[in-house]
Amino acid sequence: MPEKKKIHNFYINEEQSIYLLSHTDAKKHKQWLKICMKQLELLGYKNVEEVGSGAYGFVFSGTDIHVKPHAQWVFKFSRITLAQSVRDRLEDEAYMLSQVDNPLVPKFFAFERIKKQGILMMERAPGINLEQVSLKYGKMSARFITDLALKLRNVLQDLRENKQGISLTPIVHGDVKPSNLVWFEKSNKLSLVDWGSSVFAQEDGYGNAVATNIMDLMSSDTQSSNARMGDVYFIGDEQMEGAKSSPRFDEQGVASTLYALASAQSCRFGAQVIPTTSLGLPIELAKVIDGMLSKDKNIRDEAGDYFMNNMPKMAKAYLPKLDCQDIKSAIPFWHNELIELPDTVVYSSRKSFLREADKSQALIDVNDAQLDRYYREFLLDMGDTEKAFLASISRLAKFPVVGGLSFHWKEKQLFIESSLILNQKELDHSFSTAINNTVKLAQGIKQQGLFKCCLFDARKTIQIERNDEGKFIFDELPQLEYQVMSSIQLNEINRPHSYFEDGNDPDEQLKLPKEVLKCVFALNQIHHTGCIIFESLPDRLKVHHYYRLLDQDKEQEFSNLLQKIMANIIQITSVGVAGFMKLPYKNTREFDLCEKQPDYFYPKNPKKIN
Repeated sequence: MPEKKKIHNFYINEEQSIYLLSHTDAKKHKQWLKICMKQLELLGYKNVEEVGSGAYGFVFSGTDIHVKPHAQWVFKFSRITLAQSVRDRLEDEAYMLSQVDNPLVPKFFAFERIKKQGILMMERAPGINLEQVSLKYGKMSARFITDLALKLRNVLQDLRENKQGISLTPIVHGDVKPSNLVWFEKSNKLSLVDWGSSVFAQEDGYGNAVATNIMDLMSSDTQSSNARMGDVYFIGDEQMEGAKSSPRFDEQGVASTLYALASAQSCRFGAQVIPTTSLGLPIELAKVIDGMLSKDKNIRDEAGDYFMNNMPKMAKAYLPKLDCQDIKSAIPFWHNELIELPDTVVYSSRKSFLREADKSQALIDVNDAQLDRYYREFLLDMGDTEKAFLASISRLAKFPVVGGLSFHWKEKQLFIESSLILNQKELDHSFSTAINNTVKLAQGIKQQGLFKCCLFDARKTIQIERNDEGKFIFDELPQLEYQVMSSIQLNEINRPHSYFEDGNDPDEQLKLPKEVLKCVFALNQIHHTGCIIFESLPDRLKVHHYYRLLDQDKEQEFSNLLQKIMANIIQITSVGVAGFMKLPYKNTREFDLCEKQPDYFYPKNPKKIN
């Protein structure tokens, strides 16, 4: 029987692919989604579909055809796997949304309970979220960022001026980020969605308590925070630390969002190495955003005040679109157009050297789904640049790409070996930007060490279940798939290969049978690229893999070794993870370390450029 041991730090990406769930869990997941959709259809809605999911729930859309014009609605269900107290937050979200009346906020319609399942119904925001827009286009233009900044500033102003009767009751959204901003390109309409972290502000941003009257102030708990955890990739220090809620929370979310979209990242943490002043924005706006992201609270607050007071003036700047040259990727990648795109997942090893603090200091007492999913396992005890670097690796996995990367930091240089294959050519520009951000962030990491990551297609993952005694259940062992690349030149075959591994990996716990290791090291003598990862759980074994043979004369030997690996994995009894990655060549690229990218602003006279 395999030992009961929890595996930490496996998947970086926020959403685990359904292809990586057990057959039973995947079936339950699909059944539950069908139940939700069927329930909405029984209520009379048409064209019901899933449109999103988060740490706390799933979101569906449906059309009411009984009104003219047909109305588009969104229905939010809380996750049934969460505690009832957490699921009850959906009703709180419904109440907070009902308090907001702003053209950029979808209208609240109703909250219903069907048995234990709460359903929030609201107006559907047209378009796609800005995280998807960012992944499609890469860095957003100076004009787009400036217009967005003004719209968000106006929403924040409206939330601060919210009233109940004659009393001022500022509202904090608490989770401003690109994926919570839905943009409809045709009409340039923006919507701020997902009010699950919203609360009434306890303070006004200057340390003064907010209360509707003196009795509220006397009776309320002035010591505890009512703040809720937003996405830890975008919230500021005060919200992360559980300070009392204030409009400053949303200033931080706005600054993080503008920075992420201007730089084509998926978090706020890269600003020390890739400051906003290096992104081609107008100098005034760039310095304000960097100020709002400062580690110094006084600077943050002053910059936030400046942003709120002066954004209408800054937005009047003449910012025509500049002619942009094609971005050249700092690391080469290849194309392979597929009809069925890969469901990319990234696995990384050797992350230990990125950590700075003692893991025992983790926030083990904070019971919050956002913290548990995103932060607890691999971000808490890292510096901001290390967090941004890992988030940039995670962003690569949001593209339809397979392959691998190896980063080796030495005293003054960074060595990167790579093999990346993008399966959708139209994403070249955005993917090149994502790669370049990863390289720039890696250049800003100071400690010496090694980091590796594999990007594989979760659809190809092999899963073999165990019985109650830990023995594998199968009729016939599946085969490991691979591609064969033809017409490889002789000098390419003779170039030095990258190694599978450089000694034992402290982040991997699984000991593999000797027969499997023999095959793995025999594969190392054949020119190929790819990875194989063994993830052994108490109830099943998952084999993630991606292989490309670069010497077709060795195909028979290559195929035989893969078959031998599969024949011997049934000897695995322990629980853990072990992986091997093969890159085609040694020392692909060399970079100097760089603590901070240089300033680059939008030109003072753009007419001279165009």
